[in-house]
Amino acid sequence: MPFLLFIFAPQFQLLFAKSQLLFVIVNCYLYNMFKSHPKGLIPAALANMGERFGYYIMNAVLLLFLVSKFGLSDGTAGIIYSVFYFGIYVLSLVGGIIADRTQNYNRTIQWGLIIMALGYIALAIPVFSQTDFSGSWWGILIFTCVALLAIAFGNGLFKGNLQAIVGKMYDEYEAEAAKEGPEALKIAKDKRDSGFQIFYVFINIGGLFAPFIAPLLRQWWLTKHALVYNADMPALCHQFLADGQVTTKFTETLDKVLLPGYNFVDNAAFSHDYITVFNQGIHYSFIASVIAMLISLAIFLAYKHIFPQPAKKVAAAVVEYTEEEKRTMATEIKQRLYALFAVLGIAIFFWFSFHQNGQSLSVFARDFVKTDSIAPEIWQALNPFFVIILTPIIMWIFGSLAAKGKAISTPRKIGIGMGIAGCAYLFLMLFSMFSNYPSGDEFRALDAASMAAAGLAKASPWVLIVTYFFLTVAELFISPLGLSFVSKVAPRHMVGLCQGLWLGATAIGNLMIWLGPVMYNAWPIQWCWAVFLIVCLISMAIMFGMVKWLERVAC
Repeated sequence: MPFLLFIFAPQFQLLFAKSQLLFVIVNCYLYNMFKSHPKGLIPAALANMGERFGYYIMNAVLLLFLVSKFGLSDGTAGIIYSVFYFGIYVLSLVGGIIADRTQNYNRTIQWGLIIMALGYIALAIPVFSQTDFSGSWWGILIFTCVALLAIAFGNGLFKGNLQAIVGKMYDEYEAEAAKEGPEALKIAKDKRDSGFQIFYVFINIGGLFAPFIAPLLRQWWLTKHALVYNADMPALCHQFLADGQVTTKFTETLDKVLLPGYNFVDNAAFSHDYITVFNQGIHYSFIASVIAMLISLAIFLAYKHIFPQPAKKVAAAVVEYTEEEKRTMATEIKQRLYALFAVLGIAIFFWFSFHQNGQSLSVFARDFVKTDSIAPEIWQALNPFFVIILTPIIMWIFGSLAAKGKAISTPRKIGIGMGIAGCAYLFLMLFSMFSNYPSGDEFRALDAASMAAAGLAKASPWVLIVTYFFLTVAELFISPLGLSFVSKVAPRHMVGLCQGLWLGATAIGNLMIWLGPVMYNAWPIQWCWAVFLIVCLISMAIMFGMVKWLERVAC
């Protein structure tokens, strides 16, 4: 099946006109990647990619949007963000229960997309970008939180159930292969891992492009109103509207954001204008999320007739065991559950550290990194970009080691992953220390003269590139391998519950991520990064301390 990648892009046709060999190689690569997989894989992956694209548009700007729209502190906005992230994973359990009970996965997924679309429609209404300090402000914030709850609930109905359908595709694929013999079955089982890797790559393709949408639309809307984007300006406007004080930094930044044609009346009118226009641009970006949900829904409806439905579990036949067998089984189950909870504890602290990409790392990009040409939200695209680039490299490394008889066990990989995550925060800590950075609150209050006097300067973007590189490698060592470990140690009659516990551990880690912005604004920021470094190092040490026991239990 040929893949005409560049049919809709004349500039790419011209670029590759003299590179026919490269074009053939790319098409052959895609053909080989998708061939011999269940025919429903690509539609399911595309439906998931569309949903993830819409979701990551919103997720990339959520924390900074709450701060710029309502004038909330980073810590307060971080709590809302954390609860929202917690809800996504907790409600995935609810979505799974609903699909299991109704035995209608298709309808559950469809309703998930519809409910998410309604949540994004609510966020896209620009009238709610008006700033009002007379009392309606809280009502608008509550409305925003209800919209986020709808998105989280819809995500819960969609997320796990589509993955269950993909899993069922490979159950049926392997059952058909088993009829052809053991060799065909072995090949089919190998396809399951690569199939989920393809599915995961599609997720990250959606996440790669999504963070660009909101900043581009926001900049377009600001320019249309003769204004320029500046990451500091919304907070300065909120501060002026709250206390009426014109600071030196406000005046300096004001000169940078006005374009010819803007009708300047006074500072109060300008502050209202800037906050309103700034956030209207973000509101309009949520329309792209709505469109993405509808595209995903259209793809899913068009192909749902080929998607299998996970069957209701059949009650197992009653088997009589001796007392000795029962004691042995109980001991084994206890060991497996102990091992599972040990790894879940490590997972909590990994997600607490990793998901700072939407919290303290976002505000670090806003405050301490030069964002004149690239908005701080866009840097979140580095994570999916590195996932797409690094996944085949890491898979090749693991495969090469296994071929040489030096395979690394899953528990050991998870321990290494925590160490790599620690490297990201060690780098940030040392960089912040040598740059003599104060807390986020103190840094934002400095005007140009004060910064120069203190010998301070904003960092170059390469700091974020290095940080996200380490965090992404850590993710690839922990996230998919953690799921693999759960599937290995979970007692056979508790697999679903144990997978739910993994989601629960992720949810708990996400519930704690609001602490990042609080530490970031309370202390010199190197101490904030030091806390995450210590968390990663302690988790790594504990994991390596348990590794031999975990290897015995998982084997």
